[in-house]
Amino acid sequence: MTEQAGKLQESFFDPELDVWDPVPPPVEPGEDGSWGELSAEQSRIRAQAREVAERELRPWARYWDENEEFPARSLSAVRETGLLGLCVPAEYGGRGMGLFEGCLVVEELARACLSSAMAVQPFLNGPWRAVYVLGDDEQRRRLLPGVADGTRHFAIAMSEPGAGTAGTDLRAELRPDGSGFRLHGVKSWVTGGREADTTIVFCRAPGTVGPYGIGAVLIEGRPEGMAEPHVDPKMGIRGVAECTLRFDGVRIEPEDVLVMPEAGAKKGAEILVNQFNPERCGNAAMCTGLAQAALEASVGHLKARRQFDRPLADFQGLQWMVADMSLDVEVSRMLVWRAARANTSGFPPQRETVMAKLYSSEMVQRVTNQAIQIHGARGYSRRWPVERLFRDGRGLAMGGGTAEVMRNMLAAIALERRVSQRVPTS
Repeated sequence: MTEQAGKLQESFFDPELDVWDPVPPPVEPGEDGSWGELSAEQSRIRAQAREVAERELRPWARYWDENEEFPARSLSAVRETGLLGLCVPAEYGGRGMGLFEGCLVVEELARACLSSAMAVQPFLNGPWRAVYVLGDDEQRRRLLPGVADGTRHFAIAMSEPGAGTAGTDLRAELRPDGSGFRLHGVKSWVTGGREADTTIVFCRAPGTVGPYGIGAVLIEGRPEGMAEPHVDPKMGIRGVAECTLRFDGVRIEPEDVLVMPEAGAKKGAEILVNQFNPERCGNAAMCTGLAQAALEASVGHLKARRQFDRPLADFQGLQWMVADMSLDVEVSRMLVWRAARANTSGFPPQRETVMAKLYSSEMVQRVTNQAIQIHGARGYSRRWPVERLFRDGRGLAMGGGTAEVMRNMLAAIALERRVSQRVPTS
């Protein structure tokens, strides 16, 4: 940390302001009904994540946002706890825990700082899971130990300028070239692409369209033909950049093909859809943690602030707002826990995941918006945290699939009928 950064960070502390953002004491297992569903080990993991979040992440949350700086300090603090390798299988140096434990951690981290939670998410619920499930032994041995020890930063490149929600419209091509291939194309909105040293890039076989011919390749570092990432400035989660990546004939060796694009097959398209499910669960868990932070800040404000010679907490209209917020957060947590626990084959099931992602991403917008209203003018000020929570939560509603797409997917499951969104061609 530079001296200037230290001074900036210290300037964000103001006892007169911090009273409106109280930090509750850590909750011990057994005191909270939802904790009763956890094993002793899971409770320890959750408590460990909360402790590092309060001690190391919360004091820096505003700094990462104001300066749009990657939260390297936060990532280092979480690495020192051993939590980064929590979910990587033991044979590759991790602790071998499941998706559920990963979601417990990112929920607690997001409660303190969403940018920091987003920096940790790839190590717990991120693209490396695709390598473990879909890759071969050589790829697992080469790539997964670095995830376990926190030295390998993964990112995934799916979206393109013309292929966002319509993901199977991607145009990036993997063209045969001698004994290997050349990758051509542009990827957009690559979360963490600026810091990533390993990227999974979805692409297609030449001459294919739609769901046919899609595959994925692995790129390490910045090889020849790969331009430097272009960062898109954004509204929230400003500590973890969204990037555009350009590939102009990047050499891909056979051992770096994760899923071979096959002209007549839809296998890659199915993988493209399912690969996001662990990250969707993590996304929903972070929505829950962020909303929990907004709820706690609101409760603290209502207890401390007085108007008309009474605490705001005495007013029934505000009580009802807090009641609705509390219910929203708890339902979100239940849906996330169910989806994450249903993970049995590497990727959690579609139905439970979509329900958690859809509900949580809309819930966090409701709760953070209510928090601003409860705080009044303070809620709209950047000197208090709930304004940042609102901006950060809005981004979670788009990453990993919009609410509209989630509803289409859920309806298809319920109706047992998948309806194309495309205009029929004659």
